[in-house]
Amino acid sequence: MSKSKRGAATAAQKPNVLASLKATEIIISKPVLPAELFAQVLDYLPIPDLLRFAQVSKRYQEMVYDDARWIKRLINMGCWDEAEARRHSEGSLRGSVGSKSQWNRGPGSHLHSKETTKSGTHIGAQMAVMHGSMMDGPGLQGSPGLEKLGLLSTKIQAEPLLIRVVLSQVNSIRGLARQEYGKVYGALAPFYLDIIRASNHTEPILFRHFQAPTEQARMLAQLRAFAKSDITPGGQQREDSLVRMIDVFEEAALREFELGLQTDDIDGKARNYAQVLVALNGGQRAIDLFVRKNSVLESKADFGDPRACLPESPSGKLSLKPSHAFFQTLSAALNEQSTIIDRVFPSSLNVFSPLFDCIGREVISEYVATLLNEAHKRNMEFYIEAVPGLYQQARAFTQTLRPPHSSAARFPEEAPVMLARIFEPHVELYLKEEQTFFQQKSDAEVNDWEQKLSEEAASTESFFMSNVNRQVAKKDFLSSFKKVVMMPVNILPAFPLSSSQITSSGKSANDATGNLTLRPTLATTRLRSGSNPSSSAGTSRAGSPGPGYTGEQAPTTELAAKAAIMNSRLEGIRSLFSIEVALNLVHLAKASLERVAVFVNLGGNYGEESKSTCRAIFVALLSVLGSKHVRPGFDKAVEHLSKYNPREATTSHDQKQQQQSGVVPLATFLELVNVGDLIQQMVDVFYEQELVAANLVDRSDFLDIAAKEKKRFEQMLDERVAAGLNKGIDVLIDEVEYLFATLQLPSDYNPAITAESGQTQGQGQGSSTTTMEIGPTPAALQIVEIVSSHTKMLVGSTDKNLLDVFNQEVGLRLFGAICKHLKRQRISIDGSMRLISDMTLYASYITTLRNPELLQYFQALRELSQIYLVDTVHAKKDLASVIAHTERFYGVWRPEEVYEFAARRADWLLVKKAVERGLFGVGCGVM
Repeated sequence: MSKSKRGAATAAQKPNVLASLKATEIIISKPVLPAELFAQVLDYLPIPDLLRFAQVSKRYQEMVYDDARWIKRLINMGCWDEAEARRHSEGSLRGSVGSKSQWNRGPGSHLHSKETTKSGTHIGAQMAVMHGSMMDGPGLQGSPGLEKLGLLSTKIQAEPLLIRVVLSQVNSIRGLARQEYGKVYGALAPFYLDIIRASNHTEPILFRHFQAPTEQARMLAQLRAFAKSDITPGGQQREDSLVRMIDVFEEAALREFELGLQTDDIDGKARNYAQVLVALNGGQRAIDLFVRKNSVLESKADFGDPRACLPESPSGKLSLKPSHAFFQTLSAALNEQSTIIDRVFPSSLNVFSPLFDCIGREVISEYVATLLNEAHKRNMEFYIEAVPGLYQQARAFTQTLRPPHSSAARFPEEAPVMLARIFEPHVELYLKEEQTFFQQKSDAEVNDWEQKLSEEAASTESFFMSNVNRQVAKKDFLSSFKKVVMMPVNILPAFPLSSSQITSSGKSANDATGNLTLRPTLATTRLRSGSNPSSSAGTSRAGSPGPGYTGEQAPTTELAAKAAIMNSRLEGIRSLFSIEVALNLVHLAKASLERVAVFVNLGGNYGEESKSTCRAIFVALLSVLGSKHVRPGFDKAVEHLSKYNPREATTSHDQKQQQQSGVVPLATFLELVNVGDLIQQMVDVFYEQELVAANLVDRSDFLDIAAKEKKRFEQMLDERVAAGLNKGIDVLIDEVEYLFATLQLPSDYNPAITAESGQTQGQGQGSSTTTMEIGPTPAALQIVEIVSSHTKMLVGSTDKNLLDVFNQEVGLRLFGAICKHLKRQRISIDGSMRLISDMTLYASYITTLRNPELLQYFQALRELSQIYLVDTVHAKKDLASVIAHTERFYGVWRPEEVYEFAARRADWLLVKKAVERGLFGVGCGVM
């Protein structure tokens, strides 16, 4: 080898360290577009172009294979279940990658349901083999052409069975979304690209590849879902072409479905094409056609005329029998349609609810509106009865319906809502009219009662004045009235109601002296026997003879006529208010509440408004009953009590023994208290049963308007009763004082009084020439009888506290009247026994009141009466010490006051000096 060659070899063996650096070319490369813009551009590429783009480089391949891109397409088709993907990600479904997801994909979800076929378990594997060589390779070098993979061809490579269920076989697994979409694309893209290019419905290969209409419908539904993933330019136009083709198919299926219904081929053509329409788009068009062309809607005129419920004449009554027949006929027709629905439609569809809703709007609502509008025009009472009556019939109608199996679970909840939509337009007006109607009827009830009383009073006065010269009566009315008031007291009891009450002696009403002999009326007897003062109408209720009076002849003198009129008005206060009227008002309110309460079930605003109306009706009841009926009656009764004078309105002693003793106005007022108590009890029962028990009001809500009005009504009654009892006590004590003045003879407590001289002589123990009588005096017996009879009338009719207060006040006032009466008497030793008997009688009566504090006052009176029993000799020695012994008299009187009673002794002049010396002289010195 030459030297030059060796040098060259040596140079080759020794590389230059800078040679590679010199050969290096520094190239600075920058991406043309950012990755975000690349990703957005890739979204608009068709699938074939997208796969070709992935072959350019690994970077582009990563962008194309991004899992989010394919998940988005699956979501657009409705095939992705995020919950299932999350479970797979968490490892809860390891080893079950081939499991099929279960989720609701909206309308047409039945197309994606699992189909358990023999080949269904390897559908995914077959699709993966079909496209795996291109989709799964990590690199693109050596991959076959796209045409060979079938991804760019319209040739159908999958079996029909696999294609029909391809959407339902998609798995939601992150990282495999591209492969899952590839299975769908390979199965459906050939049909999709073919059908959008077809010019008519005969060209697409889908209709040749699948012969059964049901399979065609399922494929069209899958293609419609697949079109949602076509987001490339022109995708909307392609989807519109597909929709037009689907609409043509759907219209043809609807015609066949309608033909099957018209020809009654229910189990054949109608059922088959209903399934086709359900497979195509969920069957909504089939449901709409079935509802719109339903025979019930077409024959609604045959169910009945709503005007048949209204009477021909205004005085007739509303009859809801025609409406009942209407609902019965409609129920039978709907039950027949329910059977057809079960035979035609699958159980997954709710067909009965839209059908019932449509019938409610076009049949029931029209019937109800026509009837209610006509009733409102003719008669308000018809309208008031028709609205709740129709609603109750409609509720009963829904309970007779037999919904199909598909609607059986939800129909009980939907029916009230549908009825509410029918009746809500009428509820607001009805509630207002019901409240107004009750107010008018209750006012009319009270006004009619008052007018009837006025007519009876006028007829009574006309009857009494029928035999009197009215010209003379007009001239001396004032003088004759004074004569009536000032005439003998046997004038003003009650006028007899029948000839059977004439005295056995056969005397006429007018005796020789012109005085009118009158007897207790039937009204007085009824009231005193405890019967209902208003249980009968007409003459017995007002105590007047009335127009049809057939008893004794009318008085012939003006004096007797005026007396009879005054007596009639006195008895008329028994009809100041009536329990019969109260009962009628309660019945009116009960009927109104029952009608209004049926709408509480509507719930919502109308349910609350119905409750408010019920409370308003109760408030109106108490307002009419209290302000317009009970309170005026009590006020007039109190006014009569205030004007009562026993010296002008009582009978003679002989006649009074024949009557039941009592103060007529006070007895009447106490009877009114009994009636008022019955009315209050009726209100309490009504409140508890009709409002509280029906959950219309809350008893514990003290701010509730019904509870507040009820308390106000009770307070009004208590105030009126208290005011009347206060006046009644005054009248009762006046009667007691009158009896003391008229029945208590001077000789009762001082038998030594002679009838000729009328003078009182002092009696000593040994000088008495009269016989000592033992036992109560007639005056005491009469007073105890009167007072006890009036206090007993309140037992059981008023509150116990009020009764105790009344008894205590009566007792104290009676005590005062007795004390005043004793200070006007002259009491001898012989008469002291009768005085002691009287005081014992008073104390015994007070014992029945069960008031220990009050009893001490009358026990003191009994002790006081014994100071008159001490004879003159012992009185001079011991009477002063007896008077000074205050504990003996229970502390009721001071010694000075007992001294005043002691001064009423008949022998006071004989013992006065010794008593005064014992009290004020020697007694004070000893003390």
